This record gives sequence, C-alpha cells and structure tokens, in this order.
Amino acid sequence: MHLDKASLVRLCAAVEIVSTMPSNQAPLMLSVFPTFAVGGAQVRFARLAAAFGAAWRHAIIAMDGVRECAERLPRDLPVTFPEVVVVKGDTVGNVRRFRALLRRLQPDLLVTHNWGSIEWAIANLFPLTRHVHIEDGFGPEERTRQLPRRVWTRRLVLRYATVVLPSRTLERIAREVWRLHAAHVLYLPNGIDLARFTPRPVSPLPPEPVIGTVAVLRAEKNLERLLRAVAIVRARRPVRLEIVGDGPERPRLERVAQELAIADAVTFHGRQADPQPFYSRFDLVALSSDTEQMPMCVLEGMASGLPVVATDVGDVSAMVAAENAPLIVPKDEAALAEAMIRVLDDEVLHRSIGAANRARAEAEFDERVMIERYRRLFTGKIGFGREDPDSERTKQAAEPDQHDE
Repeated sequence: MHLDKASLVRLCAAVEIVSTMPSNQAPLMLSVFPTFAVGGAQVRFARLAAAFGAAWRHAIIAMDGVRECAERLPRDLPVTFPEVVVVKGDTVGNVRRFRALLRRLQPDLLVTHNWGSIEWAIANLFPLTRHVHIEDGFGPEERTRQLPRRVWTRRLVLRYATVVLPSRTLERIAREVWRLHAAHVLYLPNGIDLARFTPRPVSPLPPEPVIGTVAVLRAEKNLERLLRAVAIVRARRPVRLEIVGDGPERPRLERVAQELAIADAVTFHGRQADPQPFYSRFDLVALSSDTEQMPMCVLEGMASGLPVVATDVGDVSAMVAAENAPLIVPKDEAALAEAMIRVLDDEVLHRSIGAANRARAEAEFDERVMIERYRRLFTGKIGFGREDPDSERTKQAAEPDQHDE
C-alpha cells in the first residue's frame, strides 16, 4: 500500500461523520481480519463472542475470503459476513468501498486486526464510528525490524483509535516506535479457559515422549527449526513430534522430515476444529517461531500443566513460570534440542515445571479476566482515552508517594 498523508486527507476529508441511528437492537460490532482462518486472534474473537452472547450483533469481514474459524462460533450467534470487494494494491479504491460499507452498516464499533486490515483504519480516519485496533504481532517481513512506511501509517491512522496489544513487547513498540499517545494504548494479555485445559494425572514419562506444537504452518513459525531440533534429540533418545495445524508450509515440512529421516516419528494432524484434546497427548510443548508476541500455544501448554521449550520471542520468557525460564532459548535448533533433552531426561524437573506453569496460568491468565476487560473496552468503559483501573500504569499512579508519608 502506497499512500501519502496528503492523499489520505483528500480521500476522507470531504465525507461527513455519520452518527449511528438509535435502535432497539443490540449494538453492532464490525470485526475485520486479514483472514478468518483458525489462528490466535480468530479463536480469541470466537471465545469473546460466545461470552458476550446476545449483547452484541456481529458482522465479520475476512480480507482474503477465508472463514474457517466460523465453525468455532456459537450456532445461535447473531452474525453476518458482509460482502465487499477487496482489490490487492488498490488502496484508494478499497478505502472508498470500505467507507461506503461503514456508512451502510453503521456499526457501533469497528474492530480491526493487524496490519492486513489497516485500510479499514484509513477508511475510518475521519471517524464514522468508534475504532479498536488489535495488533497481535507481525508477519515475516517485520520479524526483525519495523518497516518505516508501516510505522508512519500506523502513527497516522491509529492516532484516534484505541490500540490493544497483548504483549509488553508490542506495547513498547506502539508507544516508542509508532509514537501513539499512551492514553490510546491498552495492554490486554490473552487469557485461557482453565476449565478446558487441565493437567492430566501425574504419571511417569513414556519411553517415547511426545513433543507437541499447535501452529498455522507459515514461514514465520519456522517449523523446520523444530524438525531439525527433534532430529538432534532422536539421535540421543526416543521422542515423537506431533504437529497440529495446517498451512502453506506443510508440503515443504513433510519433505524436510523425510530428508532428516524422522518422517516415521512425525505426525502432521492438519487443521483441527478444537486442538484441546491433543494437549493430553503431549509431554512437552514446543515453539520454534521467528516472531511471536503472546502465543496461544504457550498459554494452552501452561494451562495443561506442561513444560514449554521455545525460542525467545515476544513475551514468551515473561509468560512462563520462573522454573520454565531456562527452557526459553535463542533461535537455534541445537539450543532447542538441548532444552528438550534436559527436561525429558529429568522426571522431577518435568513435573515441577509443568506444575509451576499451571499455577502461573491460574494466577495471571484466567480467561474470565480477559473477557471482562474486553467487555468494558467494547462498551466504552475503558480505552478511548479513559484510564483502565486494572492497568499497572494506573495502579502505580494511584499509589501514594512513600516520600510524602
């Protein structure tokens, strides 16, 4: 997308702000995703929509037309999937079409997700409705650095939105790199359903433990690194690898498993409507990504009482229990392999880390807390320049100065 500031202003300046007409219906939330395939942001939305029930009507737009995650929505959810033409590279045309749809639908709230929906933020630059933008992370093109054009665009078009970040790393980037005003930046970590993801009964590790991961098979997940790490582990002890998820990288990854001579020890389960049952099969959760922020796979593994071996990306090292911290390693297959061997060769360590991760999930990542904060955000009680009483910044400001006592 190539659009300078003057073009943005000319595009939207002549359009008057349209107010939402009073209605006895539940308010309408328009949620825009780059894709509505199964992924962390989409699954979180499904959980929130189920919790909100009839309090909101929903319209969902997937920019790529993929709607796989719709199968996770409650059957009785009031939801539509409006049609809109999306032409790659036609930013001006897209913005005009999106703004026209905003006028027609008159949503009470626009919720955009990640860079792939940024043209909707442009369409609402001169606001037609309240806007929440949720940034969960970056694609491979921004795995090592922020692209200047995207930084400038976010700084301009998100300045009046409430920008939600699930990780402290992203919160810092939003404030220090994108230079968004602190009052419009909201740290809101993901949560996990602790009743669904539960530890299995304590038992000895099997002779061939299962290393598991749940991921969309995209380049930035770097599952080749995990395959190579498992090959190193298998040279020293028996293990299996189970991969839950699908994506464009799968054919190549299957070839890599063959080349490494571990294909008979690797199972590709493909896309699953509900990955929860697989965690009871895992003895260890692994993450090999080049870029993440607050991955659901890590939260689900923690809630399931499992150790997590992962690359040191995003907030992962801060998410896990202190006992698990040594298993968060550099982006290197040998380091991943050594961490796996260490925890799988020590039953006591394996149990203690799993229990500590479950305790931390209960203390810090209860989904009920996340749902309540999103409820308050979407209804305007927090965000949009209002202080969040649950934020650390607000709590610190409220604390008395010890020197004044």
